[in-house]
Amino acid sequence: MASSRIIGLADRDSNVERIEKKEAFRMSKIYSPGPTSNSVRSSDGRVLTAPADWSLLPPGDAALTRRVKADGDHWVVQEIKGRKAFSRGVWAPASTIERIQRDLEQERSTESFAKRKEADARRREKTQVAYVEDFTQAVFDFLAFAPCHEPIAKRLAQWVADHATPVGSGTVARTKRIPVEQRAEAAVIAWMRHQTTGYDSMVIPRVKGKRREVRRMLAQRSKELLARYRKGEIIDANCPLAIALAKPRS
Repeated sequence: MASSRIIGLADRDSNVERIEKKEAFRMSKIYSPGPTSNSVRSSDGRVLTAPADWSLLPPGDAALTRRVKADGDHWVVQEIKGRKAFSRGVWAPASTIERIQRDLEQERSTESFAKRKEADARRREKTQVAYVEDFTQAVFDFLAFAPCHEPIAKRLAQWVADHATPVGSGTVARTKRIPVEQRAEAAVIAWMRHQTTGYDSMVIPRVKGKRREVRRMLAQRSKELLARYRKGEIIDANCPLAIALAKPRS
């Protein structure tokens, strides 16, 4: 009787484990990379091995990734570094990936797809040009320099926008979570931190909150410097902003 109870418990535990794995396969969850090339780690620390007939679809083809995820079972793999999440691909049945790849290749070989792709590129370029113009103006408005320093404001606004607005740059200018006015201010402060201070060469202790503290201090200095331009003060040649803007653009 006792041995039968033990066997029964073992079977139950095995069934629970199989159900958990099946549930994990069916649901779209985000995992971190596992200790081996064919494993992932869940948020609660469990290590799951990918099924033998699954493959890892690397990031890079957005359309393929979207279709694979929409088709059914898959695992999304992301690696967190600091405050950013980097895609490490999607685990899914190899047959699914291969089938959707074939379908996409066939679609992409048609003339209608080529025309649509060209139209999409033109639309994105038009949208990007308009955004760069709007963002540059937002930076110029934020600077609000006195009339005597307006040429400097125009130059600084252009430099900040050129640095911050490229697609894929990962800068604050690309986020849509805050209004463009706040993006402009943050982009100016970030640009000045790197161009008018010694931040890039500072040795900052690896203590929680220390880097944020240094950034706040440098941001305050940058705001004080901008205030001088807004007041129309005479700026000497040793001004860090004047020096930065006098350098040839890289």
